[in-house]
Amino acid sequence: MKYEGLKFEKSEHIAVLTIDRPHRLNAATLEMGYIALPRILRDIQEDEDIRVLIITGAGKGFCAGADVNELPDFFKITGNLARHEKLMALGEFARLLYDLEIPVIAAVNGVAAGAGVSIALLSDIRIASENARFGLVFVARGLIPDCGATYLMPRLLGFGKSFELMYTGDLIDAREAERIGLVNKVVPHDKLMDEAKAWAKRLVQAPPLALAQIKRAIHKGILNNLEEQLYFETYAQNFLFGTEDFQEGVNSFLEKREPHWKGR
Repeated sequence: MKYEGLKFEKSEHIAVLTIDRPHRLNAATLEMGYIALPRILRDIQEDEDIRVLIITGAGKGFCAGADVNELPDFFKITGNLARHEKLMALGEFARLLYDLEIPVIAAVNGVAAGAGVSIALLSDIRIASENARFGLVFVARGLIPDCGATYLMPRLLGFGKSFELMYTGDLIDAREAERIGLVNKVVPHDKLMDEAKAWAKRLVQAPPLALAQIKRAIHKGILNNLEEQLYFETYAQNFLFGTEDFQEGVNSFLEKREPHWKGR
């Protein structure tokens, strides 16, 4: 798949999506947000060969949010969209990324600002380079955080820290992001992709159906009460009890060998 400003590769069940506009710190164009990212994410969802997705940026930035140079031409650019694309929610790609039924790892290599922070929040695991910086800078443009940030950040960091970061738009460095729980781990810059791929290779060895149900359960648990969540866990376990992977998990344990997951 080839799209302007994005690079997509896959190998050994791992896909790597690189935001590739280094001259603009990987600021996203409207075409990327409205057309390319939704198409790529739908393709990934349908590709059973992909078990883990890594998202990163080219050059010194992860993603500097929307390219402000395009905002004056917003209506001219969006006027050429197809009808179904015009009816999509702002940041439709965010829903598709959130709903991916595979693990998503953000390898944050540099500045993540605006929607770049949202992309990191939408990922399941966030690994940051020591060079990473995070800032919800929307307020400096007279806007609110979008692409799911107002939904996800309070659930991850709590209300107080979310209000602070959204009200001020302050940049925080990688170590502070790790301290407050925004990222899982900080590594030296030249080790970032090695670390992300090590996580990805480990997750590739896990049972895909179980990982998908874990992801669903965590997402539903944000909104469900305990009784509702117990019912979902019951549904998920009953589904998994009927899979070949469950039988393989039991047999490999009894036979004292490594399991071979098929995703069936």
